[in-house]
Parts: sequence; C-alpha cells; structure tokens
Amino acid sequence: MNSKTIKRLLIFFIGLPVVILICLLPYQNNILFNIAVVLSSAIAAYEMHNMLSTQATLFPKWSIIAASALIPLFNYICIRFKLDVNYSIWLLILEIIGFMGIECFTAKTFENSAKKIAFTALILFYCGYMLAFIGKLSAIDENASYFIALFILLVYMCDSIAWFFGITMGKSTRGKIACSPNKSIVGFIGGVLGSIVSGLLAWFFFKDIFIGSPLKMLLLSVLTALAAIVGDLVESIIKRSCNFKDSGGIIPGRGGILDSIDSLIVAAPIYYIACYFLYL
Repeated sequence: MNSKTIKRLLIFFIGLPVVILICLLPYQNNILFNIAVVLSSAIAAYEMHNMLSTQATLFPKWSIIAASALIPLFNYICIRFKLDVNYSIWLLILEIIGFMGIECFTAKTFENSAKKIAFTALILFYCGYMLAFIGKLSAIDENASYFIALFILLVYMCDSIAWFFGITMGKSTRGKIACSPNKSIVGFIGGVLGSIVSGLLAWFFFKDIFIGSPLKMLLLSVLTALAAIVGDLVESIIKRSCNFKDSGGIIPGRGGILDSIDSLIVAAPIYYIACYFLYL
C-alpha cells in the first residue's frame, strides 16, 4: 500500500467523521460549517486564479479571492438575519458587472480583456456562487444539520467508493473519458451505488427527517452522485487546459482544496434543488 493510498484512507476514516461532526453542530445556523465554506471559497479562488493566470492576465488575485469568499459569507448573513438567500445571485451579478466596469475604465489594450472578464466570472461563479449552495442548506429550520451532513456523506461516499471500485475492479474500463483517463466506468458505477446505499441508510435511520418514500431518497442520491462525478471531471478539464496536475498541495494525498471539493462544488446546487422539490 503506497503512501498516497494511506493518506487517502486516513482522510476518509478520520477527516470525513470530523467534517460530519462539524455539519451536525447547529449553533447559529451552522456557523462553523459556514466559516469552513467561506474559507474553502477563498482558497479555491486562490488556486483557480493561479491556474487560469497561466492562460491570461487576470485582475489582482486579492480582489478575486475577496469577491469569491464574499458570496458564501453574504449568503450566511442573509440566512442568519432571515433575509432572502436568493440575494446572493444579485451579489454575483453586481460583482461581475463591477469587474467589467473596472476593465472598461482601466484597460489600455484589449487583446486580453475578453479572457480576463470571462475567467473572472468563471472563478466567482464556480468558487463562490456554486459553493454557496452548501451554505444555503443552513436555511432549513430545525433539520438543516442533517441535510448538510447527508450531502457531505453522499458526495464523499460516491468519491471514495468510486476510487475503491476503480483501483480494485476498474482497470479494463479506464481510458474512456479523455479528461481523466485514470477514472473508470466501473468506478463511476460504484460511486453511484455508494451514494445510493448511504442515502437509503440515512432514510432508514432518520425517517422522521427524510420523510416520504425511499424512492425520493433514491432519486436524491443518484442525482447528487452524478453531479459529483461531473464535478470531478470538470476540475480535471480546467487543470488539463492549464497544464496543472494538482490545483495545489494543501491536503496530503489529494492536492489542493479544489482537488478535494470539486465534486462538492457541482453537486451542491443539484442537491439543493433536488431537496427543495423533494423535501422542503
């Protein structure tokens, strides 16, 4: 067993329970969890700026980091003071228009302007607004902690079981996805099954919270798992387009923060929307 595998197993058996515990702390609308989301947004924006800056000259790094982290922070403030959580989309729009205005009044040459604006909008949307959907779950009155914990469980069980199936049974089905040739079809199937089993167990033990038919939980689990898989592949595309192997080196055995939360970022809005229609 190599060191990378050992580090990954330690994160799964130690890191995941710690994250779940933080999710289950309801104090002030899950303030500790929301702080973690804001910090993750800032670090993710830092890493993404590093990658995309190899393709074009961007706005100053500090400005994009601050603008990205402000979105989930503002989202939490709206939840804490009973304001409309949809205000965060207004903030995103205002931030993007603000950066457009800055470019209009400060640029001296314009061959880089389109990429500069587009990459900035991508970072704010990807690292700020999409990630903020996790925090939006804090708006659920009395059961927010359980819905947040379930989301983390579904995504990381998908990721971990996909990895396990991939290295043990998936060699013959690798190379089918160009952006991530080491991923296997067997791994993807295992990841979806891992989420389904986790979701159904959560439904069985917490029927008074995840009310209704187990088919609702089945649908929620499948949608979340598929979105998590797409999230993993999307980050691979971004890294490959910028010639990066890892987004950073902050997390042992996994790389940067983006390498660890890429699945969460894309799965977050899908999970939130699915929960809205199925449970809220």
